[in-house]
Amino acid sequence: MEEDPRRGKAEAKAYRLLALRAHSEKELRAKILAGGFGERLVAEVIGKCRELGYLDDRSYARQRARELAVNRLAGDRRIAADLRERGIGEDLAREAIVQIREEFSEAEALDRLVRKRSGGKGGAALAEKERARLVRSLMGKGFPAGLVFRKLNQTQEEGFHGDDWE
Repeated sequence: MEEDPRRGKAEAKAYRLLALRAHSEKELRAKILAGGFGERLVAEVIGKCRELGYLDDRSYARQRARELAVNRLAGDRRIAADLRERGIGEDLAREAIVQIREEFSEAEALDRLVRKRSGGKGGAALAEKERARLVRSLMGKGFPAGLVFRKLNQTQEEGFHGDDWE
């Protein structure tokens, strides 16, 4: 039985994409479909990639959540939204966030981000406009308002010392 040359091309495209970086199933499906391949053929290629262990949404969700939490200092809401955009289901996203937060809490990420964005001064030393800008920025990164205000008020009440953040 002769193999369909289109299938070989679709598989080659999938392998090339996966060699560049990990993808969610939704992302990979969209990219292969954009290559002009039919839905049935794409489903077969996705199935083969999954079977070979090249495509695993659970592993991808953990990797992506870790990247966002540790390297980009994102809050849980931003991580969940990013994973949802990439086709990761709510349960998998929640599981990935819980796992990463066991090793690097949302409060720790917020601490680092406040220090970084305030030039090492902490929220207490900022003028009102700068503080408001910082609050908007932190909430945009996916941190809950309550946590942001608690952290900034804490630094204001206690005063900020550079070694408090280490």
